[in-house]
Amino acid sequence: MDFPKFLLGDNTDYPDDIFIIHTEFPRCIINLANDEVEWLEEFDKNEESELLEETENLLKAANDFYDREIERYDK
Repeated sequence: MDFPKFLLGDNTDYPDDIFIIHTEFPRCIINLANDEVEWLEEFDKNEESELLEETENLLKAANDFYDREIERYDK
């Protein structure tokens, strides 16, 4: 089964946070409220420098996904 690239996550213990789960490599959980990223992958030192650029791309894509989902909910 294929999963969507992004999923919305909700938790009543964190009512002010907006969690986006990225299901493809590099898997992570993004909190859009503060742009915090929790990586679900292990990286070596060589990969860490590439991670900075990937993080920017993921944050933009996660925000775009969230905006699209909210727009669809409003319809």
